Amino acid sequence: MSPPDKIREEYTLQGVAASPGVAHGPALLYLQQELEVPAYSVEEEAIEDELARFERAIIQTRVQINAIRNQIAGSLGEAEAQIFDAHLLVLEDRALLDEVLQALKSERKNIEYCYHKTAERYIEFFNSMDDAYLKERVADIRDVSRRLLRNLLGLRRADLSALSENKVLVAEDLTPSDTAELNRNQLLAIATDGGSRTSHAVIMARAIRIPAVVGLREATRSIPEGAEILVDGYDGIVIVNPSERTLFRYGKIASARKRLDKIFQASIKEPSTTKDDMPVRLELNIEGAKDLEQIEAVQYDGVGLLRTENLFLKQHSYPSEAVQFEEYRAVVEGMKGKPVMIRTLDLGGDKQLCDGDSKEDNPFMGYRAIRFCLDHPLVFQAQLRAILRAAAYGPVKIMFPMISGVEEMLRAKAAVEEAKVSLREDKLPFDEGVEIGCMIEIPSAATIADLIARESAFFSIGSNDLIQYLLAVDRVNERVAHLHDPAHPAVIRTLVKIIESGKAAGIPISICGEMAGDPLFASFLVGCGATSLSMSPGVLPEVKFFLRSFTLKAAQDLAKAVAAADDSAAVMNLLQSFHQKHVGKVLASVAEEVEK
Repeated sequence: MSPPDKIREEYTLQGVAASPGVAHGPALLYLQQELEVPAYSVEEEAIEDELARFERAIIQTRVQINAIRNQIAGSLGEAEAQIFDAHLLVLEDRALLDEVLQALKSERKNIEYCYHKTAERYIEFFNSMDDAYLKERVADIRDVSRRLLRNLLGLRRADLSALSENKVLVAEDLTPSDTAELNRNQLLAIATDGGSRTSHAVIMARAIRIPAVVGLREATRSIPEGAEILVDGYDGIVIVNPSERTLFRYGKIASARKRLDKIFQASIKEPSTTKDDMPVRLELNIEGAKDLEQIEAVQYDGVGLLRTENLFLKQHSYPSEAVQFEEYRAVVEGMKGKPVMIRTLDLGGDKQLCDGDSKEDNPFMGYRAIRFCLDHPLVFQAQLRAILRAAAYGPVKIMFPMISGVEEMLRAKAAVEEAKVSLREDKLPFDEGVEIGCMIEIPSAATIADLIARESAFFSIGSNDLIQYLLAVDRVNERVAHLHDPAHPAVIRTLVKIIESGKAAGIPISICGEMAGDPLFASFLVGCGATSLSMSPGVLPEVKFFLRSFTLKAAQDLAKAVAAADDSAAVMNLLQSFHQKHVGKVLASVAEEVEK
């Protein structure tokens, strides 16, 4: 909570600009910190009051879970909503509740303490079991117990899926599970204490074109619930209680941005080519079928990255083949003949399905992506069968994440063949000719890209992970996130090597990390020989506008100069000068209007 003397005064918090734009509205605090459960003695005559509090909290929790279940059933379907049936069973589990009541009577401690102690013992017990089904119950117990404890303690945690009015979300940080639940239509902006420019929440913010500022450190402590705040995603600041003068100034900035958008949109229906008509495919990164309505106004050449893990995160479990098939088919049919590149399950790192026994000291380099899939053939087969079946409705490519070498690539391809055999046996229609490729995002894969190219129909370079692995920088750790540097000469030289290996093998090379949507780096990547750039829908118009302003020869000359640069500063100077030379006058004219 902010100091009393600041409640009506304007004050500014400095963070890191993560997603461009300006938004103004009331703050919605979303607190995820561990609950502090008090412990105190309860007199005999107060036990009935504790029981009454417990009953009220159970009823409140039941109402909340039912409300979420109904909303999920209406928006995503009955299958996705069934997870909350399990939550209701946990909430009213007679054995657990009886133990809580027994603890209350025997220990004479407050009901929060008794419930928390009992629930934690259940969690510990199920975690120790070898049975996979029982282990999955841990996530249900933990989720329900936290919700019930919040209600007992009178704490309010925002339900992100039920945002009913426009708000600015203020949080310590946002996990992929959090962003999967967001009602994006009611979200004005994001401001977080932690995070980085390449965190999942920020990538989502850029995709739907809302401002985001991260690394604010004290936002959740200094911004009151409901306070009017202004988020400046250009300069990385959040202004609390903005004055009329401040709102007027930012109104002019917003007007200038609208004029720029009109300029970028003017060329959106033109072909995706350089100035001398060299085609470069501009494709989109999307989360699923729900994104289709948001990309209707964007002229694109296909989907270069369909992230499939969002479907798993929303359901908090492994969706069936049928559920996955319907989702993938909806995307493929929605593309109306344009190709869709589907990335197989990439859980792990910052995208954890549950927080039970999946915790790892270093999850980004741990049990994730293709490693997990090859180790869980039933999960992998369900997804591969669903993808192959969806491919019967339009052009699809399958892309494996986190491939480290040829052996993994061969095993993954063998799994596809196994899925084809089972589909033939089941007499289900699918596309026999689906192209199979992989992401190059691990240094080992980059080093032997020429060998992996022999087993791949295409490459897709995941620049976000490639940079973090090359530079040993955890991109979601705000203490080192500033070292996540796409202009580092090691990154530049590695990208050049990967693209050259792909070109030598005669396969197309796509870039699907954040570099692809940055106009400065897009020119370099095109000059290196990338055949497609896949990005968030919100940045595609600006990238296309810039792409059409320079020739391939100019981009190739730029790429050679950038590859020879000694440090990041020299790289950025070259990229900025190239950008200024080709579109600087247009941008300057709009900036001059703002100053008037």
